[in-house]
Formats: sequence, structure tokens, C-alpha cells
Amino acid sequence: MALEVEDLKVHYRTTKGDVRALDGVSFSLADGEIVGLAGESGCGKTTLGKSLIRLDGRMRHVGGRAVLDGDELPIGDDRAMNARRWKEVSIIPQYSMSALNPTRRIGKMTAELLRARGKSYRALKDELVHRLHLVGLSEDVLGNYPIELSGGMKQRVVMVLSTLLDPSLLIADEVTSALDVTNQKAVAETLVRFRDMGFVKSMIVVTHDLSLVYQIADTIMVMYAGQIVEKAPAETIVTSPRHPYTKALIGALPEVGLEYGDEKLKSIPGKPPHLLDPPTGCRFRARCPLAADECAQEPPKVAIDDRHEVACWKAED
Repeated sequence: MALEVEDLKVHYRTTKGDVRALDGVSFSLADGEIVGLAGESGCGKTTLGKSLIRLDGRMRHVGGRAVLDGDELPIGDDRAMNARRWKEVSIIPQYSMSALNPTRRIGKMTAELLRARGKSYRALKDELVHRLHLVGLSEDVLGNYPIELSGGMKQRVVMVLSTLLDPSLLIADEVTSALDVTNQKAVAETLVRFRDMGFVKSMIVVTHDLSLVYQIADTIMVMYAGQIVEKAPAETIVTSPRHPYTKALIGALPEVGLEYGDEKLKSIPGKPPHLLDPPTGCRFRARCPLAADECAQEPPKVAIDDRHEVACWKAED
């Protein structure tokens, strides 16, 4: 396995107390696998991605571990993680089009980033240009300031820079949210191509758009209130979901590989629980149409088969 995450717990410090953004997250990621991470806003998707590269000073690593290629990542130590960033674990951040330094030309900024990682811009220049060509950009962009590029061009530049050192794990955080439909498709296809060409070994694609991640992911994990409630092959999640939240999430979204006909989309009633003081048992039970007395207890993780796991008392009903 490329990545093993065990019982990961991450809190955010606030004036009112700790927000339990991740509360016992465990999963594995195989070599070459693309995993889509889906769920409502605030469910912990971005926090999970950031926790594996340590980018937010408000985060507090409370427990659990992450092992990448057999080596435990120092996810509780920001300074120690700095040596691993970009080379072993890299990220295409949310709103990455704003991540480029507006006062630096693309080439100069790239040289500074490489120098900070002990790499030579001159030695990697040919590979950099090659990868720019792969995403439809010319070498000329290296002489441009970010403001001179379109949104889609800036996104592709960030994708190239994030994978230039061939990281083992890439976290792509909402990489298509600010793009038009044409650019969304191009970016999604580029992620798969980079995996296929060996520029990155494995990938976690954080998204709220199940219809997009369904097209590129091998596996989809569904998060709710800081926990993973279902994990299965992408086709299984879309066509045969077993957790009530996954079913409701798919029912609330159009075009996720299903034929709806004249059926109207349905909203999910209620609101997610506040993670300052999350409820005991199943965190979805206040919104779940199948909730029963046993749901006040922590739900079991049920293996539907060897690649499909659901955290629900009703998974086998």
C-alpha cells in the first residue's frame, strides 16, 4: 500500500474549544490508486488532505498515524513535514489559481521553489518545459506573471509545479471548483494522465462534485461530520450505495452516472452536527430516515465485500 492512515484525529483550536474535524479516520490507498473524497461542506475533506501535508497552523494532531511507502509521516510536526512536502507529499491547494506569487514571473518563482527543496532549476528546466507542453502550455509562460494567464492556464501551471518532483502522494483539493465545464474536464483528464505517466504514484481528489470524481476515481470515500461512512469502488458508490447518507447525497445531486428520468432531486433535511460537541453514536442519525435505537451507539464497520466498507447499523438490511 502507498498510504495507510490509522485512527487519525485532528482538532481545530477555537475560542469556544476544539472542533473535532477528524475523529478516527482510517483508510488505505494503493499504489496507482485515485481516491475521490466526497461529502458536504464542513465534513472534514479539506482537513484530511491538509493533515497529510501539514499546511494549517490551527490544526492540532490529537492521535493516529499516516504511513507513506512504509515510512511514518511526522504529521504532528510542521517543521519535520517541511522536508517531505512537494517531494513525497504534494498538494494542489483549494483556490490554487491564487497560490501563484503575483510579483514573480512563473520561471523565477519555480526556480525559488526548487532551490528551497535543494533542487536545480537548470537541471529540471527541460522536464518542466516538457510537462508544460503536456498540459497545452508553451515555454513562454515561464516569462509571464500570473496576472497574464487565464484561470485555466494558472490552474495547469500549479498542477505542473505540484508534481514536478514526482511525489508519491498528491492531494488535489477542489481543483475544478472555479473553472468552467471545459476546463474542469481538461483538469480531470490531466490528473489521470499524470498518474498514468508516473508523475505521481497515488492521489486523493477532494471534491463536492461526485459527478466529476466518478469519472476519474478508482475508489470513492464518503465523509460525514469528521468520519468516513462509506468506501467502495466508484461504480459501486454511485450504483449501489449502502449508507443512508451516501444514498441521500447521490439523490441530491444530478448526473452522477444514474438515469433519473422524471424523478425530482431530493434535499437532505436538517443540518450536520456541530463538531465542537458531536453526538454519540452515528452522527447522521438525526437526519437519517432509518434511524433506530441502536444508532445511539457507535456504528460497526461492515465489510460488504473486500473493497466495500460501510459504517452503519443498517448496512446489511
